[in-house]
Amino acid sequence: MTTVEICVSDVPTALVAEAAGADRLELCADLGQGGTTPSLGAVEIALRTLRHAGLRVMVRPRGGDFRVSEVEERVMLADIAAVRALPNPRGLALGVVVGALTDGGGLDLPVLRRLIEAAGPLPVTVHKAFDEVDDQLRALDEIIELGADAVLTSGAAPTALEGSARIAALRERAGDRLRVIAAGGIRSHNVRQVLAETGARELHLRAPVRRDGREATDADEVRRVVDAVRAA
Repeated sequence: MTTVEICVSDVPTALVAEAAGADRLELCADLGQGGTTPSLGAVEIALRTLRHAGLRVMVRPRGGDFRVSEVEERVMLADIAAVRALPNPRGLALGVVVGALTDGGGLDLPVLRRLIEAAGPLPVTVHKAFDEVDDQLRALDEIIELGADAVLTSGAAPTALEGSARIAALRERAGDRLRVIAAGGIRSHNVRQVLAETGARELHLRAPVRRDGREATDADEVRRVVDAVRAA
């Protein structure tokens, strides 16, 4: 069955997305910067109040580029340790989302190795920093060697549809060694086309709506996406 992951910015929007049928949630702060580490309190309450949806926690200390300084790595390692230590009373499928690049635009393998090792048993998704790497097929093999669980990608294109051929090639290369999550511009009106052209079995999207002067999650759009995916 195809997994639908919804990117959310707080616990209330996480609960909305779960109730609308999302299989998994990625919890971030500051979505305007592409997502940063949410508060430890938000993660703890999400683990206590979600009923069944899996939860991935963004671990990214700031917006901007994906280069990670020594101090920033220490912050990320501390955040991973803190997430691991939280109670998970419902036994939700919990994981973390990380990424790190070198000045030359390749994966920062030493940093990623330490982050993945620190996550221990928690599955690790490498986020869309991957789309800034020149040789994605080689980088995919490197991520697999590091022991990551999944990679999030639009195929180095602005949207998953535009990058569909690359996503399909990455999926073929990964086989059953790594989960390739398609992301970028996916909505209810095009999700079936994304599935058909990429062969993806996991999708990542936001379902934003403005409410009370801020971004919230559109439950109706989540339902439409989930319904379209299940029908496909």
